[in-house]
Order: sequence, then C-alpha cells, then structure tokens
Amino acid sequence: MSGHVDAAAAWIYRGVWATIVSWFRVPADPPTLPAAGEAVRSIRPAAGYLRYLKCLFWIALIPADIVPLVAWTAISIALPVLGAVLVLPAIALIVLPDIVAYVGIHLRYDTTWYVLTDRSLRIRRGILNIHETTISFENVQNVEVRQGPLQRHFAIADVLVTTAGGGVSAHGKGAQSSTLGAHVGLLQGLDDAEAVRNLILARVERTRAAGLGDEHPHDLAPHSDPTSGLSGHHIAVLRDIRDSVRRLATS
Repeated sequence: MSGHVDAAAAWIYRGVWATIVSWFRVPADPPTLPAAGEAVRSIRPAAGYLRYLKCLFWIALIPADIVPLVAWTAISIALPVLGAVLVLPAIALIVLPDIVAYVGIHLRYDTTWYVLTDRSLRIRRGILNIHETTISFENVQNVEVRQGPLQRHFAIADVLVTTAGGGVSAHGKGAQSSTLGAHVGLLQGLDDAEAVRNLILARVERTRAAGLGDEHPHDLAPHSDPTSGLSGHHIAVLRDIRDSVRRLATS
C-alpha cells in the first residue's frame, strides 16, 4: 500500500514540478561559475536527505493535524449539525497544508545545488526567489562536518563553511544580501560529507599556496623550482630578509 501511495505522490509531484518550472522558469541545470580551465564539480544532496526531510514532515504533521481534528470532533459532539457543515472545511484544513508541505519538500530537494571550482563554492536554493551564495576559498577560515542523531540514521551530514568576509548572495539577478548568515555557507544532506570537507580544504590550501592572481600550483610544470630564475646573490638577499623578519617577530 505504501508503495502505491508513494508512486501516486511521485506522479502528482512530477506534474506540479513541471508546472512550477514552466511558471517560474526554475533552472534545471546547476549554477555556473567562471572556471576557465578549472575543475568543476556539481553536487546534489543525497537521496537520504529527501527521506530525512520527509521524516521531519511526518513528525510535524501529527500535532498539526490532531489540533483541527480534535476541534472538529468537539464541535460535532456539541453541535452535530454544525459539525456536518464543517466536515469539508475541516478536511481541507487538514489535508491541503499537508499537500503543500509535501510538494515543498520535493521542491527544496530538487532545487538545491552545490558547485565547486578550484577557487570558489556556489550554493543555490529556492523557487520563487532563487538564492545563490558564492564563497571564495581565499576567505575560508574553517570547514566542519555536523551530524545530528536523526541525520546519522539517514547516513547524511552537513558541511559548514565559515569565511572571513562572508559570502555574496544573489537573489534572481544579482542583488546582494546574506542568506545563511553573514559568514557561513551550508551544504546540507550529503552522504559523503567528510570527502566534500576534505575536497574544500584541499582547494583552500591550493588557493592560498597559489596566491591571489597567481596561477594554480597544478598549472606549474612538475617539480619546477620557483627559485630557478634567481642568482645566488638574489637568494642570499631573500634569506637575509627572511631572517630579519623572523627576528622582528620573535623580539
């Protein structure tokens, strides 16, 4: 029975989704980033994230449906005629919000994208208002994995990216504001959160090693020596400067 219900719900959702995509021109493809010659990886939340959202939906559904049901039952006992008149509005009050919430869960899942390049991360969510947050790896201060007990049950976790300057959020076509907090980017519902965290950290280190505006380390020739074009005198001067800076730092 559950399989038939899920199949019917999926069929209805596909029709609703097609209509919403047509009305609001929801992008079906992942967001793009300037990444000439860079490795680009587009990530979607795991299937376990959708099951996790549905579980939260059913947990919230119980008290939300019980309250109007109890109210209608009390009215029907006290005033049977009024209860009969209110039966259809009561059903609508109980069922319609559930349908809207169920469709909203799928829409939230289907419209969430995380895109990583060598230099930045972009997070996109939303239907009516599309929120895009771009985080430069040069500004990243911390990357951590967070997982609650219910997430652990569904084998998913979140990756929290904390930055020094915060991400720039685009609503539609470029208005700037903060979506997830001034200094936070959140990648939700990942089944390989540790791997994504390590990937982000690796790109953060690579970006810092390359330096702002410099070419990436992987663009350099293998085993190239950055001091190969310097004379012995130049190297000695640079070492003296380095030693002077260290003495000033420790004094």
